[in-house]
Amino acid sequence: MREYLSPGRFIDSDHPSVVEFAERHRGASRDPRAQAISLYYAVREAVRYNMYTFSRDPQTLRGSYALAAGESYCVPKATLLAGCARHCGIPARIGLADVKNHLSTPRLLELLRSEVFAMHGYTELFLNDRWVKATPAFNQKLCEMFNVAPLEFDGMNDSVFHPYNSDGALLMEYLVDHGQFADVPESFFFEHLQKCYPHLFNDRQTPLSSDLRDDVGSR
Repeated sequence: MREYLSPGRFIDSDHPSVVEFAERHRGASRDPRAQAISLYYAVREAVRYNMYTFSRDPQTLRGSYALAAGESYCVPKATLLAGCARHCGIPARIGLADVKNHLSTPRLLELLRSEVFAMHGYTELFLNDRWVKATPAFNQKLCEMFNVAPLEFDGMNDSVFHPYNSDGALLMEYLVDHGQFADVPESFFFEHLQKCYPHLFNDRQTPLSSDLRDDVGSR
Protein backbone atom coordinates (compact mmCIF):
# COMPACT_ATOMS: atom_id res chain seq x y z
CA MET A 1 0.00 0.00 0.00
CA ARG A 2 3.02 2.30 0.22
CA GLU A 3 2.52 3.79 -3.24
CA TYR A 4 -1.12 4.56 -2.38
CA LEU A 5 -0.11 6.42 0.78
CA SER A 6 2.86 8.40 -0.55
CA PRO A 7 2.71 11.85 -2.18
CA GLY A 8 2.67 11.84 -5.97
CA ARG A 9 3.29 14.43 -8.64
CA PHE A 10 -0.43 15.08 -9.12
CA ILE A 11 -1.83 13.47 -5.98
CA ASP A 12 0.23 15.96 -3.98
CA SER A 13 -0.81 14.92 -0.51
CA ASP A 14 2.15 16.77 1.03
CA HIS A 15 1.24 20.16 -0.45
CA PRO A 16 0.56 22.66 2.37
CA SER A 17 -2.85 23.66 1.06
CA VAL A 18 -3.94 20.03 0.66
CA VAL A 19 -2.68 19.22 4.15
CA GLU A 20 -4.55 22.21 5.62
CA PHE A 21 -7.75 21.33 3.74
CA ALA A 22 -7.58 17.68 4.81
CA GLU A 23 -6.99 18.58 8.45
CA ARG A 24 -9.88 21.04 8.39
CA HIS A 25 -12.35 18.60 6.83
CA ARG A 26 -11.37 15.15 8.09
CA GLY A 27 -13.70 15.54 11.08
CA ALA A 28 -13.28 14.63 14.72
CA SER A 29 -13.72 10.88 14.31
CA ARG A 30 -10.70 8.60 14.16
CA ASP A 31 -12.62 6.15 11.98
CA PRO A 32 -11.12 6.16 8.46
CA ARG A 33 -14.51 5.62 6.85
CA ALA A 34 -16.01 8.61 8.65
CA GLN A 35 -13.04 10.72 7.64
CA ALA A 36 -13.31 9.58 4.02
CA ILE A 37 -16.98 10.51 3.91
CA SER A 38 -16.28 13.95 5.37
CA LEU A 39 -13.45 14.56 2.89
CA TYR A 40 -15.62 13.42 -0.03
CA TYR A 41 -18.32 16.00 0.64
CA ALA A 42 -15.75 18.71 1.35
CA VAL A 43 -14.04 18.19 -2.02
CA ARG A 44 -17.35 17.82 -3.86
CA GLU A 45 -18.59 21.19 -2.65
CA ALA A 46 -15.42 23.25 -2.15
CA VAL A 47 -14.28 22.97 -5.77
CA ARG A 48 -17.02 23.83 -8.27
CA TYR A 49 -17.20 21.52 -11.27
CA ASN A 50 -16.36 23.22 -14.55
CA MET A 51 -15.09 21.03 -17.37
CA TYR A 52 -14.12 24.12 -19.38
CA THR A 53 -11.15 24.51 -17.04
CA PHE A 54 -9.43 21.64 -18.88
CA SER A 55 -5.91 22.54 -19.92
CA ARG A 56 -3.06 20.76 -21.67
CA ASP A 57 -0.79 22.02 -18.89
CA PRO A 58 -0.04 18.95 -16.71
CA GLN A 59 0.27 21.14 -13.61
CA THR A 60 -3.50 21.69 -13.67
CA LEU A 61 -4.00 18.00 -12.83
CA ARG A 62 -2.68 18.55 -9.30
CA GLY A 63 -5.12 18.42 -6.43
CA SER A 64 -3.56 21.55 -4.99
CA TYR A 65 -4.19 23.39 -8.26
CA ALA A 66 -7.90 22.54 -8.18
CA LEU A 67 -8.08 23.70 -4.59
CA ALA A 68 -6.40 27.01 -5.36
CA ALA A 69 -8.56 27.63 -8.44
CA GLY A 70 -11.82 26.87 -6.64
CA GLU A 71 -13.19 25.21 -9.78
CA SER A 72 -12.04 22.29 -11.88
CA TYR A 73 -13.18 19.15 -13.67
CA CYS A 74 -13.38 15.54 -12.56
CA VAL A 75 -9.72 14.48 -12.69
CA PRO A 76 -8.15 17.23 -10.54
CA LYS A 77 -11.05 16.92 -8.09
CA ALA A 78 -10.36 13.18 -7.87
CA THR A 79 -6.65 13.79 -7.28
CA LEU A 80 -7.53 16.29 -4.56
CA LEU A 81 -9.72 13.75 -2.75
CA ALA A 82 -6.99 11.12 -3.12
CA GLY A 83 -4.39 13.53 -1.75
CA CYS A 84 -6.54 14.41 1.25
CA ALA A 85 -7.15 10.73 1.96
CA ARG A 86 -3.46 9.87 1.76
CA HIS A 87 -2.62 12.65 4.20
CA CYS A 88 -5.09 11.07 6.62
CA GLY A 89 -3.53 7.63 6.23
CA ILE A 90 -6.20 6.25 3.89
CA PRO A 91 -4.77 4.49 0.81
CA ALA A 92 -6.09 6.15 -2.33
CA ARG A 93 -5.63 6.01 -6.09
CA ILE A 94 -7.09 7.51 -9.26
CA GLY A 95 -9.39 5.73 -11.71
CA LEU A 96 -10.04 6.74 -15.32
CA ALA A 97 -12.91 5.78 -17.61
CA ASP A 98 -14.60 6.83 -20.83
CA VAL A 99 -18.27 7.63 -20.28
CA LYS A 100 -21.20 8.62 -22.46
CA ASN A 101 -23.30 11.58 -21.41
CA HIS A 102 -26.78 11.50 -22.93
CA LEU A 103 -27.86 14.89 -21.54
CA SER A 104 -24.91 17.01 -22.53
CA THR A 105 -25.55 20.56 -23.68
CA PRO A 106 -25.44 21.50 -27.39
CA ARG A 107 -22.48 23.78 -26.78
CA LEU A 108 -20.47 21.04 -25.14
CA LEU A 109 -21.34 18.52 -27.84
CA GLU A 110 -20.22 21.03 -30.46
CA LEU A 111 -16.97 21.59 -28.61
CA LEU A 112 -16.13 17.91 -28.11
CA ARG A 113 -17.71 16.72 -31.39
CA SER A 114 -18.66 13.60 -29.48
CA GLU A 115 -21.01 12.29 -26.78
CA VAL A 116 -18.10 10.41 -25.23
CA PHE A 117 -16.36 12.03 -22.28
CA ALA A 118 -12.92 10.46 -22.34
CA MET A 119 -10.80 10.09 -19.21
CA HIS A 120 -13.50 10.75 -16.65
CA GLY A 121 -11.75 10.66 -13.29
CA TYR A 122 -12.84 9.10 -10.01
CA THR A 123 -11.11 8.19 -6.74
CA GLU A 124 -10.73 4.77 -5.15
CA LEU A 125 -10.27 4.60 -1.37
CA PHE A 126 -9.18 1.53 0.57
CA LEU A 127 -11.67 1.21 3.41
CA ASN A 128 -12.52 -1.84 5.51
CA ASP A 129 -10.13 -4.03 3.52
CA ARG A 130 -11.59 -3.23 0.10
CA TRP A 131 -11.36 -0.57 -2.59
CA VAL A 132 -14.41 1.70 -2.83
CA LYS A 133 -15.08 4.12 -5.68
CA ALA A 134 -15.92 7.75 -4.94
CA THR A 135 -16.81 10.37 -7.54
CA PRO A 136 -16.56 13.89 -6.04
CA ALA A 137 -16.86 15.76 -9.33
CA PHE A 138 -20.36 17.19 -9.46
CA ASN A 139 -21.24 19.71 -6.75
CA GLN A 140 -24.82 20.08 -5.50
CA LYS A 141 -25.67 23.37 -7.23
CA LEU A 142 -24.56 22.02 -10.59
CA CYS A 143 -26.64 18.87 -10.08
CA GLU A 144 -29.68 21.01 -9.27
CA MET A 145 -29.23 22.97 -12.51
CA PHE A 146 -29.13 19.71 -14.49
CA ASN A 147 -32.01 18.10 -12.54
CA VAL A 148 -29.78 15.37 -11.14
CA ALA A 149 -29.63 14.20 -7.53
CA PRO A 150 -26.16 14.89 -6.12
CA LEU A 151 -24.10 11.75 -5.75
CA GLU A 152 -23.76 10.51 -2.18
CA PHE A 153 -20.96 8.46 -0.60
CA ASP A 154 -21.20 6.17 2.43
CA GLY A 155 -17.70 4.72 2.42
CA MET A 156 -19.04 1.21 1.86
CA ASN A 157 -20.62 1.21 -1.60
CA ASP A 158 -19.19 2.36 -4.90
CA SER A 159 -20.32 5.88 -5.71
CA VAL A 160 -20.44 6.25 -9.49
CA PHE A 161 -22.63 8.61 -11.43
CA HIS A 162 -26.38 7.97 -11.55
CA PRO A 163 -27.46 6.42 -14.86
CA TYR A 164 -30.68 8.49 -14.87
CA ASN A 165 -31.68 12.04 -14.00
CA SER A 166 -34.57 12.97 -11.71
CA ASP A 167 -37.09 12.58 -14.56
CA GLY A 168 -35.89 9.09 -15.43
CA ALA A 169 -34.07 10.11 -18.60
CA LEU A 170 -30.86 8.23 -19.40
CA LEU A 171 -27.98 10.31 -18.15
CA MET A 172 -24.59 8.64 -18.17
CA GLU A 173 -23.09 5.23 -18.81
CA TYR A 174 -19.57 3.92 -18.43
CA LEU A 175 -18.12 2.66 -21.71
CA VAL A 176 -14.50 1.78 -20.94
CA ASP A 177 -12.76 1.61 -17.58
CA HIS A 178 -9.05 2.21 -18.11
CA GLY A 179 -8.21 1.01 -14.62
CA GLN A 180 -6.68 2.49 -11.50
CA PHE A 181 -3.35 4.23 -11.03
CA ALA A 182 -1.12 5.34 -8.16
CA ASP A 183 -1.03 8.77 -9.84
CA VAL A 184 -2.42 10.29 -13.02
CA PRO A 185 -0.61 8.57 -15.94
CA GLU A 186 0.29 11.80 -17.73
CA SER A 187 1.34 10.41 -21.13
CA PHE A 188 -1.53 7.94 -21.39
CA PHE A 189 -4.00 10.58 -20.19
CA PHE A 190 -3.14 13.23 -22.77
CA GLU A 191 -2.46 10.79 -25.62
CA HIS A 192 -5.89 9.22 -25.22
CA LEU A 193 -7.57 12.64 -25.08
CA GLN A 194 -5.73 13.73 -28.21
CA LYS A 195 -6.86 10.56 -29.96
CA CYS A 196 -10.48 11.24 -28.98
CA TYR A 197 -10.45 15.02 -29.54
CA PRO A 198 -7.62 15.89 -31.96
CA HIS A 199 -9.16 19.30 -32.68
CA LEU A 200 -8.69 20.36 -29.06
CA PHE A 201 -4.96 19.82 -29.40
CA ASN A 202 -4.66 22.07 -32.43
CA ASP A 203 -2.82 25.24 -31.39
CA ARG A 204 -5.25 27.25 -33.49
CA GLN A 205 -8.14 25.96 -31.41
CA THR A 206 -9.82 28.54 -29.20
CA PRO A 207 -9.01 27.85 -25.53
CA LEU A 208 -11.70 26.34 -23.38
CA SER A 209 -13.01 29.51 -21.77
CA SER A 210 -16.64 29.13 -20.87
CA ASP A 211 -18.82 28.03 -18.00
CA LEU A 212 -21.36 25.25 -17.55
CA ARG A 213 -23.79 27.82 -16.13
CA ASP A 214 -23.84 29.46 -19.57
CA ASP A 215 -24.61 26.10 -21.13
CA VAL A 216 -27.53 25.49 -18.79
CA GLY A 217 -28.92 28.93 -19.55
CA SER A 218 -28.83 28.25 -23.27
CA ARG A 219 -30.71 24.95 -23.11
